[in-house]
Amino acid sequence: MNLVHLTSSTFFGGPERQMLGLAETLPESVRTTFVSFAEGGRCGAFLAEVRRHGFEAVGLRNDFPRVIATVRELTAVLRAVGCDVLLCHGYKADVLGRVAARRVGIPAAAVSRGWTGENRKVRAYEWLDRRALALMDHVVCVSDGQAEKVRRWCKVPARDLTVIRNSARLGAFATAPHDARAKLLGFFPADRAVSRVVLAAGRLSPEKGFAYLIEAAASVFRDDPGAGVVLFGEGVMRPDLERRIADLGLAGRFVMPGFRTDLDSLTPGADVMVLPSFTEGLPNVLLEASAAGVPVVATAVGGSPEVVADRVSGYLIPPGQSAPLAAKLAELLRDAALRKQMGEAGRARMRTMFTFEAQAAAYLKLLARLVPASPAGEGQPVSPAEVAA
Repeated sequence: MNLVHLTSSTFFGGPERQMLGLAETLPESVRTTFVSFAEGGRCGAFLAEVRRHGFEAVGLRNDFPRVIATVRELTAVLRAVGCDVLLCHGYKADVLGRVAARRVGIPAAAVSRGWTGENRKVRAYEWLDRRALALMDHVVCVSDGQAEKVRRWCKVPARDLTVIRNSARLGAFATAPHDARAKLLGFFPADRAVSRVVLAAGRLSPEKGFAYLIEAAASVFRDDPGAGVVLFGEGVMRPDLERRIADLGLAGRFVMPGFRTDLDSLTPGADVMVLPSFTEGLPNVLLEASAAGVPVVATAVGGSPEVVADRVSGYLIPPGQSAPLAAKLAELLRDAALRKQMGEAGRARMRTMFTFEAQAAAYLKLLARLVPASPAGEGQPVSPAEVAA
């Protein structure tokens, strides 16, 4: 069985970690190859990580708007590696991947993680993605919440849709780095005397709700001089968020150090993880916080309620409201025993419900449905290096 992941990777983030984790967990009988659109050369970080883990990787030379050339190149890659099933990630992969898969005569399945509606351009892409999903051979949704959206908005019949949840990378947090807390505290000026840290991470865009986190932090800080918030990420809202932090006098206690690739080494040092989004698929940041034993405060949107057991591993709150967010953060920050209890409950939940073993088993069952009795690919597969030659 030859499985190909097609994506438009611009950095090694949450979706990429999920793809790689699945590949590492599937049995040796499934040969996995990763293919990415060039994205102006930014695909290199992910493909380098793929190769470092021993998997084959192809960076396409062609990209949008050279649609015909891109489809032709992708078709050649699929034939060369003997692809049996194409797994598409994102609107570009869904649209162009489906065409290439049809040319090769293999099934194409899409992984639907969610839509952000971040701006007009993104909304146009997401409109296109929803149309493409209706034409795929199968759609995998990462949460029940996303599956409901796909059924409602894309008219995908139930027989062509499967929920396979993202997985918590338990191994990455089996042993907490001894300096995780010191690293987090190091992002705050020494004169602020921050001793308890709320951690947030994500794209700095409107749908992530970080403006409400700033308002909530102002309330928390008034009653708790030892509390601080560190928000990792980059995006279009950075200037607005920085301005509001300054206006409220929170500089030095609400810090934004930028995008980080080492969140694994930082997350275990946090007291609370917060995600105030308006929309989500199945957020990796919540899975990884729970895997690290960190309690969570998150909005009850998308797949977040599937990750967080309210009042057990954290708290679920309504989106777009700073008061309940502040109240739950303050409650956790002042109660170390509660934080420990919820953190342990979150870790146990990850072990029983969100493992890569369960994810791999679900994908194996799906692949068995999609692949005909005889291999779809013609001839013997060759290496990606031979394709690029």
